[in-house]
Amino acid sequence: LFRLTQYIRHHPDPYYTPEPDCCHKLLGHVPLFADPNFAELAQEVDLASLGASFEDIEKLATIFWFTAEFRLCRKDGIIRACGAGLLSLFGELEHALSDVPIRLEFEPSKAVEQKYPITEYQPLYFVADSFRDATAKLREFNKTMKRPFQVRYNPYTRLVEVLDSKDKVQRFAQSITN
Repeated sequence: LFRLTQYIRHHPDPYYTPEPDCCHKLLGHVPLFADPNFAELAQEVDLASLGASFEDIEKLATIFWFTAEFRLCRKDGIIRACGAGLLSLFGELEHALSDVPIRLEFEPSKAVEQKYPITEYQPLYFVADSFRDATAKLREFNKTMKRPFQVRYNPYTRLVEVLDSKDKVQRFAQSITN
């Protein structure tokens, strides 16, 4: 399921919109979800939110902002844009790749403490080497969250399984060895 809006940015300023419009969804998110590594990152955020406290959900939303929406990546030593917000907003993209904003290595524990504006260009971007790198760091961060249970996505059944008992954990471990 992928929700899409009917809103489209105003013609006097096509380079920036503070609201997610159909250009943002179609030019930013759709190509990213075609990348299995990005889809895995998004799924990791979604799974971590199940059973999480409101405070932790706010942290996950901030991580999503700095990874899925406004993240930079490094490839062969060159900084590139790879967040949906950057890919769909020419003005923000130009700003992100300039010398104006601050750039920090992506660390979820630092990202969750960062405030971000939603109506102007970002003053700060996090840089990760890849979606896999960001996902690995996110998984480590998720281990620090206190939840009453753990979950995993079963790609064979396409269901989210709650691991809340010793028996379920043992069955999960057995499925890995099979």
